[in-house]
Amino acid sequence: MTAFRLNGLLAIGLVAAMLLSLMAGKVWVAPAMWWSDDLSGLIIMELRIPRTILGAAIGAGLGMAGAAMQGYLRNPLADPGVFGVSSSAALGAVTSLYFGYAMTAWLLPAFALIGAAIGMGLLAMLAGRSGSLILFTLAGVIIASLAGALTSLMISLAPTPFATSEIVTWLMGALTDRSWDDVKLAVPLIALGMLFLMATGKSLDALTLGEDAARSMGVNVLRLQGLAVIGVGLTVGASVAVAGIIGFVGLIVPHLVRPFAGHQPSAVMLPSALAGALLVVAADSGVRILPSVSELRLGIAMSLLGAPFFMMLLFKMHRELA
Repeated sequence: MTAFRLNGLLAIGLVAAMLLSLMAGKVWVAPAMWWSDDLSGLIIMELRIPRTILGAAIGAGLGMAGAAMQGYLRNPLADPGVFGVSSSAALGAVTSLYFGYAMTAWLLPAFALIGAAIGMGLLAMLAGRSGSLILFTLAGVIIASLAGALTSLMISLAPTPFATSEIVTWLMGALTDRSWDDVKLAVPLIALGMLFLMATGKSLDALTLGEDAARSMGVNVLRLQGLAVIGVGLTVGASVAVAGIIGFVGLIVPHLVRPFAGHQPSAVMLPSALAGALLVVAADSGVRILPSVSELRLGIAMSLLGAPFFMMLLFKMHRELA
């Protein structure tokens, strides 16, 4: 399948999913009511349009970040979380909830972005100037482990049961009650991060031949590492800042599009972004229409989808190696 046709089909699917997202919910709103002056129009303009745009942006950013990570680490099981940026952003947000700063709407995402920036800085320092993939991976694992431990410490030492509940609920990840302010904060940062990731495409193609071969072809491995860190930091950090942790998107979608797009990292990134946006918007619509008393958290839904997919990949790789 040609890249143009694949991207076109994914774009059509994304538009259809976004239109469904505007209609779907505990209260279904017909298209004829979208621009009315009553409660239906208010639901669409102030709740569902921002939520849909945010879901598409987050899905696109996480999908592209996953494709870039799998290409950079040359590991089909790699995920943006391997950087430790999502854990660092989550730690920043949890810190704001722990100390009660989240009472001001913009402080929680601000703390999450600061946490992501600190994680990126630590990653750059620990990985050093060698551009080594081994050092880079180990640095990401160390940061993710440390941030996870500190997050658990804050949960266990939370000053009130309400603070504990708020932290745990936020960590589950969701797009519930997101507003235009969240869109204005996250979408520009995710778009900027995606531009950095797109700039790595040709270098990632060369890296598939190995680090030494890539260097001989003129690839600046240190620059490539920097672009990857900044790109993933912006996309994942902004996503976590407004929606909490939504996992497995970056793992699932590159595998879904790779049979159609080919195995070159540069060819997989844009389809992964479109597929990621489609997946998150569709999943968010699904959690809204489930017949449950309270809305299922999007992060839980993605984990329920992603964990079996991850296990399937492991079994497939085991059979190929056997």
